[in-house]
Amino acid sequence: MEPQVKDRPERSRYEILAGDDGGETAGFAEYFLSEGEIAFIHTETDARFAGRGLGGLLARGALDDARARGLAVLPYCPFIRGWIGKHPDYADLVPEARRARFGL
Repeated sequence: MEPQVKDRPERSRYEILAGDDGGETAGFAEYFLSEGEIAFIHTETDARFAGRGLGGLLARGALDDARARGLAVLPYCPFIRGWIGKHPDYADLVPEARRARFGL
């Protein structure tokens, strides 16, 4: 089964589900949601799933959802910030006036 990114608002995080049955949490990206903004604060993947590109899929899925919801992104998490840096087509999610603060 293909990995899937799911928003878990009750836990304030996006999770990537993988594994043989597609239901095991392989990683997560924690966030703080406020009016019109989502601040990513920590991303983690389980070492058992290392090397499969799941962190990138998680970042893309979470950022695509933020875009669809019209949320500005504040990438305090170094992983999310680095991912945006490598994928400049996502930099527009970060408010222009705050990009320099995040090195974008």
